[in-house]
Amino acid sequence: MYSRIIGTGSYLPKKTVTNKDLEKFVDTNDEWIVSRSGIKQRHFAADDELTSDLAEKAAKEAIKQAGLNNDEIDLIIVATTTPDMVFPSTACIVQSKLNIPSCPAFDVQAVCSGFVYALNIGDLFIKSGQAKNVLIVGAETYSNILNWNDRTTCVLFGDGAGAVILSSSQKPGILKTSVHADGALHQHLCVPGWVKGGEVVGSPMVQMDGGIVFKFAVKVFEETALELLSATEKTIEDLDWFIPHQANIRIMESTAKKLKLPLEKLVSTVHHHGNTSAASIPLALDEAVKDGRIKEGELMLFAGVGGGFTWGAIYIKWAYDSKK
Repeated sequence: MYSRIIGTGSYLPKKTVTNKDLEKFVDTNDEWIVSRSGIKQRHFAADDELTSDLAEKAAKEAIKQAGLNNDEIDLIIVATTTPDMVFPSTACIVQSKLNIPSCPAFDVQAVCSGFVYALNIGDLFIKSGQAKNVLIVGAETYSNILNWNDRTTCVLFGDGAGAVILSSSQKPGILKTSVHADGALHQHLCVPGWVKGGEVVGSPMVQMDGGIVFKFAVKVFEETALELLSATEKTIEDLDWFIPHQANIRIMESTAKKLKLPLEKLVSTVHHHGNTSAASIPLALDEAVKDGRIKEGELMLFAGVGGGFTWGAIYIKWAYDSKK
């Protein structure tokens, strides 16, 4: 038994914030942002738009593309760092908004690796016979946790959601997965705040040691990619597409260079939506599906790295011609 992606979807909020817009209230400029990240714009949720709203829209699109009815979904996993509330899970709220009948629904919190973690869990559910059609969503509203006085982080992030339908199949889809974490590094990328007695203790804003994150991301992207390729007896030359977490263009291109991967095999969308954490890989995937780049039978690698530190990768054989 295998699991295969049979549908994708995405949603970006209508509000677009360019680098020029940020210049009006942040000590920064377009050249500085583009040279360090490749980001030209990002999308921010409206004041009344929650993470579950973004997730719902991406999920509807993925379910439709998969040719399923909502009641055929038997597991919902939402990867997010910015849930609607402390509890219940955003996945349960999405389940309610989609009117999906009783089925397991839960969130995964692995920050920018969240989608890879969620896909790995969905694959295990299918292979164990506990699910047939899994809705997996990466959704974030990072605009709610940005410190506008910290120009090294606030210019990088955006809001959005991407979704896939993972279904059981006799044909190969997900070929190999690998997920990791090293909690000893948690302080280098975090939101060090929590609720106690009705008050926020600590800081509810993103904090990041950019240099440490950059070096670690390039290192583990390379190591995990080579780990999976070796386990499946494949080489970089066999890879058709590399879809990493869209953190910034320098990390992605540095990884491609280390792997000796041609840049034309790198799917990059960070320039128009910024770092959307758990949403970034499914957003990039959906764009590549919609524009017809991805073809049936092609081999691709998803790779994520995020706070924790967490990291992981998925090696997958694509299930359908994206132009269909």
